[in-house]
Amino acid sequence: MNRYTVTSALPYANGPLHIGHIAGAYLPADIFVRYLRMKGADVAYICGSDEHGAAITLQAKKEGIHPKDIIDKYHELNKQTFQQFLISFDIYHRTSEAIHYETASDYFKTLYDKGVFEEKTTEQYYDEAYNQFLADRYIKGTCPKCNNENAYGDQCEKCGSTLSPLELINPVSTLSGKTPVLKTTTHWYLPLQNDTNWLKNYINEGTVNGKTHHQAKAWKKNVLGQCNSWLNDGLRARAITRDLDWGIPVPLPEAAGKVLYVWLDAPIGYISATKQWALDNGKNWKDYWQDENTKLYHFIGKDNIVFHTIIFPALLKYHGDYILPENVPANEFMNLEGDKMSTSRQWSVRLDEYLKKYPNKVDEMRYVLASNFPETKDSEFTWKNYQDTINNELVATFGNFVNRVLVLTNKYYDGVVPQIDESIQVNSGERLGDLQNYETIIQSISNKVNNYGALIEQFKFREALSQLIDIASYGNSFLQFNEPWKLVKTDAVKVESIMNIAIKITTVLAGICEPYLPATSQKMKALLNVDNLVFNFEDLESAIKEVVSVGHTINKASILFEKIEDDMINKELHNLKAASNQTGKEMITLKETIQYDDFAKLDFRIGTITAAEKVPKADKLLQLQVDMGFETRTIVSGIAQHFEPNDIIGQQVTVVVNLAPRKLRGVESQGMILMAEDENGLLVFQAPAATVANGSLVS
Repeated sequence: MNRYTVTSALPYANGPLHIGHIAGAYLPADIFVRYLRMKGADVAYICGSDEHGAAITLQAKKEGIHPKDIIDKYHELNKQTFQQFLISFDIYHRTSEAIHYETASDYFKTLYDKGVFEEKTTEQYYDEAYNQFLADRYIKGTCPKCNNENAYGDQCEKCGSTLSPLELINPVSTLSGKTPVLKTTTHWYLPLQNDTNWLKNYINEGTVNGKTHHQAKAWKKNVLGQCNSWLNDGLRARAITRDLDWGIPVPLPEAAGKVLYVWLDAPIGYISATKQWALDNGKNWKDYWQDENTKLYHFIGKDNIVFHTIIFPALLKYHGDYILPENVPANEFMNLEGDKMSTSRQWSVRLDEYLKKYPNKVDEMRYVLASNFPETKDSEFTWKNYQDTINNELVATFGNFVNRVLVLTNKYYDGVVPQIDESIQVNSGERLGDLQNYETIIQSISNKVNNYGALIEQFKFREALSQLIDIASYGNSFLQFNEPWKLVKTDAVKVESIMNIAIKITTVLAGICEPYLPATSQKMKALLNVDNLVFNFEDLESAIKEVVSVGHTINKASILFEKIEDDMINKELHNLKAASNQTGKEMITLKETIQYDDFAKLDFRIGTITAAEKVPKADKLLQLQVDMGFETRTIVSGIAQHFEPNDIIGQQVTVVVNLAPRKLRGVESQGMILMAEDENGLLVFQAPAATVANGSLVS
């Protein structure tokens, strides 16, 4: 029997899940796992809550509560949400459990005793207002590579670059909002600079120590691209301990006040969860992590690629007893109605809220998300596409075919499966007038099922879903081309064979749709009276012939999917925009209070734009010439996406004229223009209501 360990990224237990999370790491893995189980594989599907992430402690500090108050709430909410969405984890664990503390501590100690780590004393940022060292995610600043002003101390999520806090421009503590200071501290580092060569071979060639480990060509291009960006940039030693008061204590007597870095802690959570599952089910956990015949797969979002392809494999290899990932089929991000999903801005579709409103539409959402997975590039969810996909594919194609077959079988044969004449020639489901015999039709269906399975194994879930709906479409065409409702009047014997084949196609759909549509599969099996159907993928042609026997009785038809009406879609769009607008009002935050003397130092003057042009290779910047009355100044302003250069010539503006000059894309900017943002996110010039002389003082 083939053995697999499949993991989905441990979600932070600090907030509810939205559909972007599901489309990234959980639904693709669930489809893959359900398919493997259908083939009889031994699978351990592992997940759980990451309860030590910096985001959790940051949120707790801001709210003035203990991290456990947050994680207990959201662990239970997310666990229930996954269950209701039919994500079939074998275990959904917690990194706060004792078995995880023990496993992570032992893992660190094993590497420490082997002399793997480098101990370093370095300068790190410290927030004097909070009296603590700042973990990477507690620091924000400007990315030195793409100028993103919201980069974190470990990574810029805009350009994907790996960073260190010291590389950030204008770093700010996310706790106090103040500029941190540097203080010395001691930590233990993973010497990744020594791992570049073997990781390049492992990731790009699929070889480890000269032996083939996996088919490297099976890895996604987006995953390889991000991995090689890191590898080509040169790996550096990475601290795997932190100065924090929440997390797993570093198991060394000299490490008081230090905890394991979450990216050592969290992936070991997969191992500790497997240990717990094995204890609960009489299994040997080592079979799933230390047996070379087991294949390990990590399903994640693109923001976790490097940690699962470089850092965790390095940790596994340094230990020496563990298998390495066979593949890391990461997805990109799913956006929503033209914008990035954001729970804080309430620009998301929360899965728990969807399930509460539409408990009977689980498979519908699974289908829509799967049809639009961000497999190699970002995708977008819209409520209109949700409606069109369900109505056109699930209702009009899939559900329509199944309903017709059940209705006609009950009408003509009281639900009893009729005889089949294997020598008969009937219209195929491919082209009208294309007559085929029974064997050829069965082979055609078998080929489609084979393609479906092969695409799932290649992580091409969107294409596999298209193959599934193509089988339903084939069934519809098969009925339409043969018209049994007409033929029954002149050749009732031939209609028996037609309906026998149609029932077989329906039963095939009931069996193979289970990875994508588990609730629908169960309902169809009940309608067909084949609740214990197990589909044999090894001998498909025989399996298709034997799925239902002549004389078997099926049940009466029942609607599988309901049409989505405009009212539902309009209501969801209204609620989304209303929630986002309200959040925007509530989330106004004021900058740090300053003294009047500080404000009085600013010199605001009125000027007029006399020339404007786009800055080369900078999508957001315009280079302006502004007549200040006493001189003309060059000012670079990030307004290019809001205004055309020719449209703003002659516009009066308010300028801060005593800012120190700053170079932007090679152009020295000699001031800053004041702008405001309206309720629609559009920029508006802050100018006098009536024209005044250039150089006039604003006071």
